[in-house]
Amino acid sequence: MAKKIAGTMKLQVPAGKANPSPPVGPALGQRGINIMEFCKAFNAKTQDLEPGAPCPTVITYYQDKSFTMDIKTPPASYFLKKAAKITSGAKTPSRETVGTVSAKQVREIAEAKMKDLNANDIDAAMQIIMGSARSMGIEVK
Repeated sequence: MAKKIAGTMKLQVPAGKANPSPPVGPALGQRGINIMEFCKAFNAKTQDLEPGAPCPTVITYYQDKSFTMDIKTPPASYFLKKAAKITSGAKTPSRETVGTVSAKQVREIAEAKMKDLNANDIDAAMQIIMGSARSMGIEVK
């Protein structure tokens, strides 16, 4: 018999840096999830990622207090900011450009994000990443 799902929640946790302090601890605690168990499992799964990269995580928790987690790739904006070597996007993206990325960098980001993107091929994935870049005020050369 399948376990009864009590609910799901989404958290964005830095890779390898899950700890019981807020915001992670209280969010898990109020749903009855073992906080230390989550932190250990999350940190073990993300140790091969770049430390501190924000990882959107979907946690499905069950009535017997157990849980499963699905860790997604860091957001496209994180990769774009790193590639363009900037700290934040443009305040008025349509009017100002804050940085540039090459088509090669866009392709690398698209390949890294492919499993989480709603795209059938690498060209469609590149279009999605280029759209994200445009909305952040980053020019694609």
